[in-house]
Amino acid sequence: MSTGSTCRKRRRAKAWNLATATTSHLLVHLLPLPVKVIQVIGGALLVSGTNEILHLDGDIRLFSFAARRFYPRCLSTSLPYVNEEVKFSSTETGTKCSFIHPSAVVHPDAILGQGVSIGPFCTVGPSAKLGNACRLYPGCHVSGNTELGDNCILMMGAVVGDELPGHTLIGCNNIIGHHAVVGIKCQDMKYKPGSECFLQIGDNNEIREYASVHRSSLPNERTIIGDNNLIMGSCHIAHDCKVGNNNIFANNTLMAGHVIVEDFTHTAGATVIHQFCHIGSFSFIGGGSVVSQDVPKYTMVSGERAELRGLNLEGLRRRGFSVLEVKSLRAAYRKIFMPADGNFQRIEDRLTELEKDEKLSRVPAVCFLVQSIRDSFAEDRRGICKFRSWAGS
Repeated sequence: MSTGSTCRKRRRAKAWNLATATTSHLLVHLLPLPVKVIQVIGGALLVSGTNEILHLDGDIRLFSFAARRFYPRCLSTSLPYVNEEVKFSSTETGTKCSFIHPSAVVHPDAILGQGVSIGPFCTVGPSAKLGNACRLYPGCHVSGNTELGDNCILMMGAVVGDELPGHTLIGCNNIIGHHAVVGIKCQDMKYKPGSECFLQIGDNNEIREYASVHRSSLPNERTIIGDNNLIMGSCHIAHDCKVGNNNIFANNTLMAGHVIVEDFTHTAGATVIHQFCHIGSFSFIGGGSVVSQDVPKYTMVSGERAELRGLNLEGLRRRGFSVLEVKSLRAAYRKIFMPADGNFQRIEDRLTELEKDEKLSRVPAVCFLVQSIRDSFAEDRRGICKFRSWAGS
């Protein structure tokens, strides 16, 4: 055999070894399944855990095509190959979940439900518990004593939980947006390191990009968010806040600590709410408002120091209030804040007089409005937002 022929064979063997080694490395990082070992046996690749043999045809272009197909999907914010193409069962993969990307770091003590998808570069801590069909997109982190209910979605870069005493409980069908931070330590100087702190979130909430929700500041307190809330981008819900159901917080709504928000409220963008304020049900806060006192039920406020601007008539209509209820609420609002005789008596006297009205006192919505205002004047409350033409205090 000539020297030239020997050299050519050596070059071909070297090229083949390099190609198979490169291919094995690519498939380890690119195949959408929990690959542990890939062996090259003759002209085939044996992938452990799958009982499948991928045959090589000696042409490296085959694997260039595979790389072009899978690599962009690894960097995508979606996981189409999990939902559409590679729906492995727990039996097929030999693990508790349908899909864990090879670059993800999942602690062996973490509890994973059926059909969980964990994308590239995610981390799941030892005390975490993920419900069935949860999806973690690339770069998500779940740490501390954190529990996600079924069908929760963490978008790219979301952070849920913290390595602190206490826990973060999140219900079912929640969406945590891109780079949102949920369930971390509060920003309160009263918090003592090592104290338990808690966050509880209900079902069907959408927390959009760059929002932040903090745990409580005291062991006997909780930060609570109910069901069916839309929390838009860059909102902040501080420690010990209590948020009810079916609320809409527009972008950059900022809540200080201990704020209470009831149900079906709506804030416009760039709203700031002072600590310990109480936001009543079916109320509306105009954009750019600074709320430093309570907002009664059914009302609308706005302004640099938010003032009462009337009833939230459009909101009441959308929520199905009857014509009689709206008409009665308008009459009650005028008696409280816009007396025709100009008699600016104490607010308590006006509320008492309204309760004596035979017609209005029979309408439940009017009774709720009166009670909402009266509660705001308790010793531990901040009073209600001022009415612009109301001279009394």
